Amino acid sequence: MAHKDDEQPTGSGAGPDETGPEENTSGPAPSGDQPETDAGQDPDAEGLTIDDILGAEQTPEAAAEGASSDKEASLLIDLKRLQAEYANYRRRTEEQREREIERAKGEAVKGLLPVMDDLDRAAKHGDLVEGSPLAAIGEKVRAVAERLGVVSYGAVGDVFDPQQHEAIFQAPTPGVTETTILEVVEVGYRLGSVELRPAKVVVAVPA
Repeated sequence: MAHKDDEQPTGSGAGPDETGPEENTSGPAPSGDQPETDAGQDPDAEGLTIDDILGAEQTPEAAAEGASSDKEASLLIDLKRLQAEYANYRRRTEEQREREIERAKGEAVKGLLPVMDDLDRAAKHGDLVEGSPLAAIGEKVRAVAERLGVVSYGAVGDVFDPQQHEAIFQAPTPGVTETTILEVVEVGYRLGSVELRPAKVVVAVPA
């Protein structure tokens, strides 16, 4: 007959090597002191402000890129300045060249002025009869002067201009309110901006 002490216990009790259902869960239990973060979020990026980003230390690569950009901008400004200076230089050179050409033409045309004066005197005396050899010569001379750009000025009744006219005699005239040309002794000539000769005139002045 067996004793009660020798009987094996039955039921759901766990042995010394067995664990309960709660102890079979894998991994450590979550701690309440550990902060939870969103998936994929860098914890170090939390709490950054615009001032923090702007005040962040610049990397050598970023500094080199900024210096290169500043150098390119400076070179572009220098290039535009050189282009403007060259354009001004070309303009001044062209203007100077045109003036030199006009002066050279003027010196050549001055040799025609005495001939043209003789033609004017002949016309006043009626010697340039249409169809005569002298009239044909006069037309050719004036055509050459016109092709060269010679312009004559000075006519009776024009207002006297000391920049263009040379008054060789002044005649006080009643009823005249401003100085005007009374007689043209020699016609004035210019070539472009070059004054070849002022007009020699007799002027009427207020009496």
